[in-house]
Formats: sequence, structure tokens, C-alpha cells
Amino acid sequence: MASSEVVSALKQLESSPDPAGYNDLLSKILSSSGSDDTLSANLIAYVKSILADALGIIISRPLLSSFVTQFGNVSSPHVKIEVGQSALALIQPKVISFDEQDSQLKFILADAFEANEDYVGSAKILQQINLDGSQRNISADDRARVWVRIVRCYLEEDDPTSATGYLNRIKPVLHDVTQAVTRLEFQLSQARILDSQRQFLEASTAYHTISSVPTIDESERLYTLSQAMICAVLAPAGPQRGRTLARLYKDDRANQVEEFSILEKIFLDRLLSPEEVKAFASRLKPHHLAKTSDGSTVLDKAVLEHNLLGASRLYANISIDALGELLGVDSDKAEQYAAQMIGEGRVAGYIDQIDRYIFFEGEGSGQRKVGMKERVVGMELRRWDEGVKGLAEDVERVATMIQVQHPEFYAQHMVH
Repeated sequence: MASSEVVSALKQLESSPDPAGYNDLLSKILSSSGSDDTLSANLIAYVKSILADALGIIISRPLLSSFVTQFGNVSSPHVKIEVGQSALALIQPKVISFDEQDSQLKFILADAFEANEDYVGSAKILQQINLDGSQRNISADDRARVWVRIVRCYLEEDDPTSATGYLNRIKPVLHDVTQAVTRLEFQLSQARILDSQRQFLEASTAYHTISSVPTIDESERLYTLSQAMICAVLAPAGPQRGRTLARLYKDDRANQVEEFSILEKIFLDRLLSPEEVKAFASRLKPHHLAKTSDGSTVLDKAVLEHNLLGASRLYANISIDALGELLGVDSDKAEQYAAQMIGEGRVAGYIDQIDRYIFFEGEGSGQRKVGMKERVVGMELRRWDEGVKGLAEDVERVATMIQVQHPEFYAQHMVH
């Protein structure tokens, strides 16, 4: 409840409206040393008074503008949220008349939510800002600035789906955006979304591009370079990742980043030890360690594929059992990964399932194998083997039946 002094002062001002008197009262309320609850109650009472119908829009609008300006300097997020929400509710029935002030209050409220680490609350408030109103001239910069902030809020809450929706709103107006900071935030948000969606090669390229922007602080450039390296390490092994690794390895700043050691070993096709993988995993984000459909993590899969690719550089051929031992998995899983990588053109070679050997044939093409001329691998080869075996058994069974039922015909036509 508002203090008796504030209530009394407001009644007097309402009976004899005086803009200067309202501004003096607001200054006294903000400078008082009372509790947050008292301050909130006094400010809410003040807003109710200046928005009263009896005061009129000509007096109310400049008073509300002055309130918003001074209210933004309040230090307590709790007060900002409580008063801001009440003020927005009071403005809502007449928002057309206070469109500018309504937007400013929502920005203040969004700041307060973010100060409390409530990024979803901030995003929801920002979504309510009218960016299509006819009362104000809203530029592409203004729209993009709000949308990219919403994107970043959702990314802080690991919600790339919601973030993508607002990122897509920016794309049509991006060519009209003149503010370098907004364009940079868009690029960074796009990289983070690609990263969270496990499109690691694209994310690595996006991070690396940002790391070369000269207007960014040096520490920020090195951070985005490290993120580019992390994404490159986690990307599926193959020619495309090889090109990405080469580009990062040749960067003059690469050895300044902690991830350089593991990137170097991967680039040089050296096998990774469990200790190196564990140290690298400690620097990853939660979504980098999420489980995949086969129960392994993204990192586990990336390391296994890299070590398999490394094995293809060391060996012309290797038994499936030995490959499983080398990769630290059972032979079935080793064969499954090898078949998948050969089938996708990330490793050149073929599998001899009869002798249980894998033969490597140099660099992969990076293209998925299609057509009858390509060797059939993996599960497809198993189905082919089973079909050939079944056909052979059927032929043998028919020959036996002919021999039993028609021995003369069999002797004449089948025996040479």
C-alpha cells in the first residue's frame, strides 16, 4: 500500500493538476529510502494517478514520458518488474495514445527479467512490443534489434526452436540493417543455433567468420575461434571436415586457443587417447554431450569416427575384430561405423564380410555411394549375402528333387 504522504499528495494534485507538482512528487518518491515494497506501491499509485481519465492525454503523456525516463534508473529488478507490469496493465486500454512509452517500459521490464536471469520472461515481454504501429516510424534496425535480442534470450534458455523463428524474421530485413552490432549479433546467433542443432560444420564456419571481424574485442575473437574449433572437432569425419580443420589449423591465432592441441592431432590424423578426449569434454556445453540414438554422445561418435579415419590412413586393411579393439568398441559397432562412413563416401574402401576384413582405398570422395557400380557395404551387403545364400540353397534343393524324381533326365542334362 502506498504511503499516506504519497496518497495525500496525489489527491491534492488530482484536484488541481500541476505537471511540475507531479514531477516533484516523483523525484521525492524515487529518492526516498523506504523498502522495495513501499517504493513499488508508491510508484504504482503515481502511475494510476497520471493515467486517470480526468487528467487528459495532453498532461498524461509528458508525465508518463518523464516517469519512464526516471523509472529506468531504479536499481531493484524486483521493483522494476512489479511496477512495470502494473504500469503496462494500466496503459493497455489506451495503448494507442501511449505507444512510445509502452515500448520503453517493455524494454525496461525486459532488462529487469534478464537481471534476474529470467530470459524467457524477457523474451515474452519483448515479443509484445508493437513493431508494426503506424504511430511511429520503425526502422529495419529497430525491428532487427528487438528480434535478435529475443533470439539471444531463447538461446540462453537452450531453446533453439523458438530462437530460429525470430532469427528467420530478421533475414528479410537484414539487407536494410545498418548497425554493425546488430548484424554481428545476428551472425553470432545464427552460429549458436547451428551449433545447438548439431550442424557443426556450418557452425564452425560461421564462428570462424565472426572471429575475423576486426571491430570485436580480441578476447571475443579468440572465444569464437575456440568455438569454431570445438564444432570442427565434433563434426562428422570426412573430406568436408578435413577442409574445415585445415582452414582453422592454418589460422595464425590457432595456437593461442586451448582447443588447438586436439585440433592439431585430428588434422594430422593421429589417434586420440581417452585422456585427451576427457580433457576436451570438460570444456564442452551440455548439448555437445547429449546422447544420440545409439546411446553414445556426440563427442563419442566424433572421436570414434576420427579414430576410424585415422586407422584408414595407417592400414591398407584390418580385421573387423582388430578395428573394434583399436576403437575401443565391439566388432559389430566398428563394422557398423565403417560401413556407414564408406557408404557416405567419408572413407574409401570396402568390407569383406566372409573373411571379416576392411580394405581401405585412400581418400574418401565425400559423396554418398549410389548405383550398381559401387561396392555394397554394411547392412546392404549382409542382405545381399543372405539373398545369394538363399538362392543357392533353392537351386540345390531343386536339383536334388530333379535327381530323385527324374533320374534319367538328371543324368542326361545335369551331369557333365
